[in-house]
Amino acid sequence: MKARIIRGETDYEATLARVSALMDLDPELGSDEGDELELLAMLVEHYEEEHFPMDLPDPITAIKFRMEQQDLKQKDLVPYLGSESKVSEVLSGKRALSLTMIRKLVNELEIPAEVLLQEPGAKLPDEQLLSETKHFPIADMVKRGWFANFSGTAREARGQLEDLMATYLAPLGGNNLQMAYNRQLVRIDSKCDAHALMAWRIRVVTLAQQEKVAEYHKGTVDMDFLRELASLSYLNEGPKLAKEFLAKAGIPLVFERHLDQTYLDGAAIQMPDGRPMIGLTLRHDRLDNFWFTLFHELAHVALHLDNNGEDAFFDDTTAGKSKDKRETEADDFATEALIPSDVWKTAHLSIRSKESTIRNFAARERICPAIPAGRLRRNASDYRRLSGLVGNRQVRKLFDLNGS
Repeated sequence: MKARIIRGETDYEATLARVSALMDLDPELGSDEGDELELLAMLVEHYEEEHFPMDLPDPITAIKFRMEQQDLKQKDLVPYLGSESKVSEVLSGKRALSLTMIRKLVNELEIPAEVLLQEPGAKLPDEQLLSETKHFPIADMVKRGWFANFSGTAREARGQLEDLMATYLAPLGGNNLQMAYNRQLVRIDSKCDAHALMAWRIRVVTLAQQEKVAEYHKGTVDMDFLRELASLSYLNEGPKLAKEFLAKAGIPLVFERHLDQTYLDGAAIQMPDGRPMIGLTLRHDRLDNFWFTLFHELAHVALHLDNNGEDAFFDDTTAGKSKDKRETEADDFATEALIPSDVWKTAHLSIRSKESTIRNFAARERICPAIPAGRLRRNASDYRRLSGLVGNRQVRKLFDLNGS
């Protein structure tokens, strides 16, 4: 028969029959029949590898095989599995292998990772990458319940950190951690804990991935979009309506308290699938802070995330004027979207304006009075005045977050 690609069961059976016939002839190497047999055997092997892959051996079977090869006793596995009781539990199938155990078995006993992980071609997470996570605020993360299906202590978490972190990092793409460090702009105090900030980033991305939102299209966030959003601030449940408005535009809005030494108000982050998300801490539970921070982060989406810049912006919006032009651009864009400059100029408002005057202005513009009040306070750097207008303790309760 003429050698050709095996495209199905019929071709496979016919090729096997021809291989069997040629083998009966016992052809010499280099003869026409010998060359045909060699070629057909290669075609059969290729077809079988693609359509009949061999199952990976059981991890425990593989460990016991290596023990037999190297004449190892159960006690010899203690350095790899942790204790004699753990060795016994693993070998009897009562305890699953942890990533820490697997890494030691791969490195020291040279058992293939794909066998122990039971996934063809699988590799262990980058060890250097995971070492970074040792500096994460583990105790606080445990207290907040950030590790799924884990209910132990912080000390116990550190004992199985590699396993917990492999799962925790998954929403960010695992090995994208270092890239994420390098592609973020932080407008926060210089004493900010970078590891805590990254832990928070992964947490809000995880929450955002759980949100049901529409498909996002680049360019959605523009000045018209933001002014429509600003009009929702006039309503009593404006922040809740803003979350729904953004979800329908494909942008998840999530809330998570900041971690110690991050001093964070909000962030705009590009998710692994390319969609933008907004995370807010509600560190200052006020309506003026909510609306300005939200619009500042959305300005980053419009001006920067949608245009292939950094993939994350972290902001303390109370930190004063930034030296980075992208932060200045976001401030200006947000300010213009909330109250157009021509409207603001003709209002003739000041920090000394009566609260009734500011309320009347807000009613005419159909926006929350906290927005102009907050702007006046920021412009004057005077946060003692107009406190009755900025909506103290009015945001968290809308989202049932007072206890979190």
